[in-house]
Amino acid sequence: MEIYVLWFILGLITGSFLNVCIVRVPLGRSVVTTPSHCFSCGTRLRPRDLIPLVGFLLLQGQCRYCGAGIAWHYPLVELAGGLLFTGTLYYWGLSWRAAAMLVFFSLLLVVAVIDLQHQIIPDGILLAGALLGMPFLYLQGPALLKDGMAGLLAAGLFMLALALLAQGGMGGGDIKLAAVMGLFLGVKQVAVALLIAFLLGGTAGLVLLATGRKGRKDPIPFGPFLALGSLIAAVAGERLAAWYINLLS
Repeated sequence: MEIYVLWFILGLITGSFLNVCIVRVPLGRSVVTTPSHCFSCGTRLRPRDLIPLVGFLLLQGQCRYCGAGIAWHYPLVELAGGLLFTGTLYYWGLSWRAAAMLVFFSLLLVVAVIDLQHQIIPDGILLAGALLGMPFLYLQGPALLKDGMAGLLAAGLFMLALALLAQGGMGGGDIKLAAVMGLFLGVKQVAVALLIAFLLGGTAGLVLLATGRKGRKDPIPFGPFLALGSLIAAVAGERLAAWYINLLS
């Protein structure tokens, strides 16, 4: 039990750093050198203000110095980080696979929130995640890395073909994210991830149109659906693929 508590805390801390990436990367700011500060009053935040999740609760969602509201994603991303770290340890244990998935899930979390807020998927986040994850993929065996490279090409080319056919309906960031998904998941699991993403995205689009929250020409960020599809495929992709094949046969 103690190790799960430790990993949950480590996930909260990682989530705090992911929030820095979410806020600063779209603005082109450094995620390392610039001290944390309030975006409303500019006051430099002290260590007691930066305690993951607890700080938000103690401050009741407001800046200690100016009273400005703290964005919703700060506590949610920190909590998600804690849950993802704990779940990864439970599912894969202390292994190189768990390390690779932690890099991947962290990347997906950052991408999903940035895409929701700005409708962009930064290349730097995708490149950093791929470079950080590749050593862990290789340490699981060259065959897995080979499958990942095949998944990268297959998913990237598939999404590129869809983008060309849709003539602008698919963003370049979605294509690159799909390629990175293929790297971490491999050919079979990335196919499951993309199928789930399209099903979830299509359903959400229909609901938004039916409720009038989106028009036919309004863009809907696809990154969050790709992220959710990847998470489901990473955990249950093999079982879902086997179930689907059995269903067809």
